[in-house]
Amino acid sequence: MTTRAEVRRVRLHEWAEIRDLRMAAVSDPDAALAFLTTLAEERARDDTAWRERAAGAALGEDAAQFVAVDGDTWVGSVSVLLRASGQRDHLDRTVEAPRADVVGVFIAPAARGAGLLDRLIDAAAAWAAEHGADALTLDVHRDNARARAAYRRIGFVPTGVEFESVIGPEIEMRMALGGTR
Repeated sequence: MTTRAEVRRVRLHEWAEIRDLRMAAVSDPDAALAFLTTLAEERARDDTAWRERAAGAALGEDAAQFVAVDGDTWVGSVSVLLRASGQRDHLDRTVEAPRADVVGVFIAPAARGAGLLDRLIDAAAAWAAEHGADALTLDVHRDNARARAAYRRIGFVPTGVEFESVIGPEIEMRMALGGTR
Protein backbone atom coordinates (compact mmCIF):
# COMPACT_ATOMS: atom_id res chain seq x y z
CA MET A 1 0.00 0.00 0.00
CA THR A 2 2.46 2.67 1.12
CA THR A 3 5.46 1.99 -1.08
CA ARG A 4 3.90 4.24 -3.69
CA ALA A 5 3.03 7.00 -1.24
CA GLU A 6 4.10 10.46 -2.34
CA VAL A 7 6.22 12.33 0.21
CA ARG A 8 5.99 16.10 -0.13
CA ARG A 9 5.56 19.38 1.71
CA VAL A 10 1.99 20.24 2.64
CA ARG A 11 0.10 22.77 0.56
CA LEU A 12 -1.65 25.89 1.76
CA HIS A 13 -5.17 24.70 0.96
CA GLU A 14 -4.75 21.38 2.82
CA TRP A 15 -5.64 22.65 6.28
CA ALA A 16 -8.51 20.16 6.74
CA GLU A 17 -6.26 17.22 5.85
CA ILE A 18 -3.59 18.53 8.22
CA ARG A 19 -6.23 18.76 10.95
CA ASP A 20 -7.59 15.27 10.27
CA LEU A 21 -4.14 13.66 10.28
CA ARG A 22 -3.27 15.41 13.55
CA MET A 23 -6.52 14.13 15.09
CA ALA A 24 -5.62 10.60 13.98
CA ALA A 25 -2.12 11.01 15.41
CA VAL A 26 -3.17 12.17 18.87
CA SER A 27 -5.91 9.51 18.94
CA ASP A 28 -3.56 6.61 18.18
CA PRO A 29 -3.00 4.62 21.39
CA ASP A 30 0.45 3.52 20.18
CA ALA A 31 1.44 7.18 19.78
CA ALA A 32 0.24 8.31 23.21
CA LEU A 33 3.84 8.78 24.37
CA ALA A 34 4.70 10.97 21.41
CA PHE A 35 2.46 14.03 21.42
CA LEU A 36 2.38 17.02 23.74
CA THR A 37 -1.29 17.76 23.04
CA THR A 38 -4.46 15.76 23.50
CA LEU A 39 -7.35 15.06 21.19
CA ALA A 40 -9.49 17.48 23.21
CA GLU A 41 -6.91 20.24 22.81
CA GLU A 42 -6.67 19.67 19.07
CA ARG A 43 -10.48 19.58 18.69
CA ALA A 44 -10.68 22.93 20.49
CA ARG A 45 -8.78 24.65 17.66
CA ASP A 46 -11.03 26.46 15.21
CA ASP A 47 -10.69 26.44 11.43
CA THR A 48 -8.72 29.70 11.53
CA ALA A 49 -6.05 28.05 13.70
CA TRP A 50 -5.79 25.12 11.29
CA ARG A 51 -5.54 27.47 8.31
CA GLU A 52 -2.76 29.40 10.06
CA ARG A 53 -0.97 26.15 10.88
CA ALA A 54 -1.24 25.10 7.22
CA ALA A 55 0.12 28.45 6.03
CA GLY A 56 3.17 28.18 8.26
CA ALA A 57 3.78 24.55 7.38
CA ALA A 58 3.35 25.11 3.64
CA LEU A 59 4.98 28.49 3.16
CA GLY A 60 7.05 29.24 6.25
CA GLU A 61 10.78 29.91 6.15
CA ASP A 62 11.26 28.58 9.68
CA ALA A 63 8.83 25.64 9.64
CA ALA A 64 7.75 22.95 7.21
CA GLN A 65 5.49 19.93 7.37
CA PHE A 66 6.04 16.92 5.14
CA VAL A 67 3.38 14.30 4.51
CA ALA A 68 3.13 10.87 2.97
CA VAL A 69 0.02 10.57 0.81
CA ASP A 70 -1.08 7.26 -0.68
CA GLY A 71 -3.72 8.05 -3.29
CA ASP A 72 -6.20 10.15 -1.34
CA THR A 73 -5.12 8.85 2.07
CA TRP A 74 -2.68 10.74 4.28
CA VAL A 75 -0.55 8.11 6.01
CA GLY A 76 2.31 10.00 7.64
CA SER A 77 3.71 13.33 8.70
CA VAL A 78 6.85 15.00 10.02
CA SER A 79 7.35 18.68 10.82
CA VAL A 80 10.64 20.50 11.20
CA LEU A 81 11.06 23.81 13.03
CA LEU A 82 14.15 25.97 12.63
CA ARG A 83 15.29 27.60 15.88
CA ALA A 84 17.72 30.49 16.30
CA SER A 85 19.92 30.95 19.36
CA GLY A 86 17.98 32.60 22.16
CA GLN A 87 14.54 31.52 20.92
CA ARG A 88 12.19 29.39 22.99
CA ASP A 89 11.44 25.94 21.63
CA HIS A 90 8.17 23.96 21.64
CA LEU A 91 8.82 23.01 25.28
CA ASP A 92 9.65 26.60 26.28
CA ARG A 93 13.37 25.84 26.65
CA THR A 94 15.92 28.43 25.57
CA VAL A 95 17.73 27.37 22.42
CA GLU A 96 21.48 27.61 23.02
CA ALA A 97 22.61 27.17 19.40
CA PRO A 98 20.70 27.18 16.10
CA ARG A 99 18.98 23.88 15.40
CA ALA A 100 16.27 22.14 13.40
CA ASP A 101 13.72 20.36 15.61
CA VAL A 102 11.70 17.44 14.27
CA VAL A 103 8.22 17.34 15.81
CA GLY A 104 4.82 15.79 15.12
CA VAL A 105 6.16 12.50 13.75
CA PHE A 106 3.33 10.12 12.87
CA ILE A 107 2.91 7.11 10.63
CA ALA A 108 -0.59 5.60 10.43
CA PRO A 109 -0.68 2.07 11.89
CA ALA A 110 -1.42 0.41 8.53
CA ALA A 111 1.55 2.19 6.95
CA ARG A 112 4.19 1.41 9.57
CA GLY A 113 7.20 -0.63 8.55
CA ALA A 114 7.09 0.43 4.88
CA GLY A 115 9.97 2.92 4.99
CA LEU A 116 7.85 6.06 5.25
CA LEU A 117 9.66 7.35 8.32
CA ASP A 118 12.94 7.27 6.40
CA ARG A 119 11.41 9.10 3.44
CA LEU A 120 9.72 11.74 5.63
CA ILE A 121 12.91 12.36 7.63
CA ASP A 122 14.88 12.58 4.37
CA ALA A 123 12.48 15.28 3.11
CA ALA A 124 12.72 17.18 6.40
CA ALA A 125 16.51 16.85 6.40
CA ALA A 126 16.82 18.14 2.84
CA TRP A 127 14.64 21.16 3.64
CA ALA A 128 16.52 21.87 6.88
CA ALA A 129 19.90 21.60 5.12
CA GLU A 130 18.70 24.01 2.40
CA HIS A 131 17.95 26.43 5.24
CA GLY A 132 21.41 26.10 6.78
CA ALA A 133 20.90 23.38 9.40
CA ASP A 134 23.69 20.90 9.99
CA ALA A 135 21.61 18.44 12.06
CA LEU A 136 18.11 17.41 13.03
CA THR A 137 17.17 17.19 16.70
CA LEU A 138 14.15 15.50 18.24
CA ASP A 139 12.80 14.56 21.64
CA VAL A 140 11.42 11.10 22.32
CA HIS A 141 9.79 9.65 25.43
CA ARG A 142 12.24 7.49 27.34
CA ASP A 143 9.73 4.60 27.42
CA ASN A 144 8.92 4.74 23.70
CA ALA A 145 11.33 1.95 22.74
CA ARG A 146 9.78 1.45 19.29
CA ALA A 147 10.28 5.09 18.31
CA ARG A 148 13.78 5.26 19.81
CA ALA A 149 14.78 2.16 17.84
CA ALA A 150 13.33 3.56 14.60
CA TYR A 151 15.17 6.85 15.08
CA ARG A 152 18.45 5.05 15.85
CA ARG A 153 18.02 2.91 12.73
CA ILE A 154 17.88 6.01 10.52
CA GLY A 155 20.83 7.74 12.16
CA PHE A 156 19.67 9.62 15.27
CA VAL A 157 21.82 9.21 18.38
CA PRO A 158 21.12 10.26 21.96
CA THR A 159 22.81 13.54 22.88
CA GLY A 160 22.87 12.83 26.61
CA VAL A 161 20.21 15.47 27.30
CA GLU A 162 17.31 14.11 29.36
CA PHE A 163 14.40 16.09 30.81
CA GLU A 164 10.79 15.93 32.00
CA SER A 165 8.01 17.26 29.81
CA VAL A 166 4.22 17.15 30.02
CA ILE A 167 4.34 13.55 28.74
CA GLY A 168 7.05 12.41 31.16
CA PRO A 169 10.76 11.61 30.83
CA GLU A 170 12.24 12.38 27.42
CA ILE A 171 15.60 12.11 25.76
CA GLU A 172 17.04 14.27 23.03
CA MET A 173 18.38 12.64 19.86
CA ARG A 174 20.34 14.20 17.01
CA MET A 175 21.21 13.25 13.45
CA ALA A 176 23.96 15.06 11.58
CA LEU A 177 23.09 16.21 8.06
CA GLY A 178 25.28 16.15 4.99
CA GLY A 179 26.61 12.64 5.36
CA THR A 180 25.23 9.39 4.17
CA ARG A 181 23.03 7.15 6.27
